[in-house]
Amino acid sequence: MNEIQLISPVKEFLLCETPQAWLEKAQENLALLLVDHAHCEKKAASTGLSLIYRYSDKTELLKMLSQLVREEMLHFEQVLDIIEKRGFEFIPLSASTYAAGLHAVASKEEPQRLIDQLIIGAIIEARSCERFYALSHYVDEELAQYYRFLLKSESRHFEDYLSLARKYDMGDTDERIVFFLEKEKELIESEDELYRFHSGVPVIIRA
Repeated sequence: MNEIQLISPVKEFLLCETPQAWLEKAQENLALLLVDHAHCEKKAASTGLSLIYRYSDKTELLKMLSQLVREEMLHFEQVLDIIEKRGFEFIPLSASTYAAGLHAVASKEEPQRLIDQLIIGAIIEARSCERFYALSHYVDEELAQYYRFLLKSESRHFEDYLSLARKYDMGDTDERIVFFLEKEKELIESEDELYRFHSGVPVIIRA
């Protein structure tokens, strides 16, 4: 399956593409971008583990997310290697408002809480893939090749999360997906003081 075939379902799912201003900042903020990317891979694994522990009675969820966690940790290690190879330093970073903005509007009551968490997981994974593809046209060939590899490796993750959300459907999952996609579009297209892997339109760049 080629890149266009891989990215097409992602673009059809999301309501917007990465703003040009965000992409133009990538080349001059590559170290920051890579460090935050590593944090994102670690966070993705942590989120999967959290769901595994919280919903240990749901076998299909356990099996699907355990594989996802392994892949995310492998990618975390790979990005760390790239950071080290390029002479950058892996440092703590404050998080963007992106994920927090999505979780802020999620239900706190079960079983809707689980479904919302799965939908949010799907959206974050889809946005990551969309940015892997977009960035592959703005960075050096070595890094572009790695982002294309990640697109191939992770393009099914958002569909895995969606399939789980629909499995535990409470009758309004499609409406909830649209609700969160609209919120995500707002976050991606809004001005953002931080430049991060999932941040919005950059305004002032600070670490």
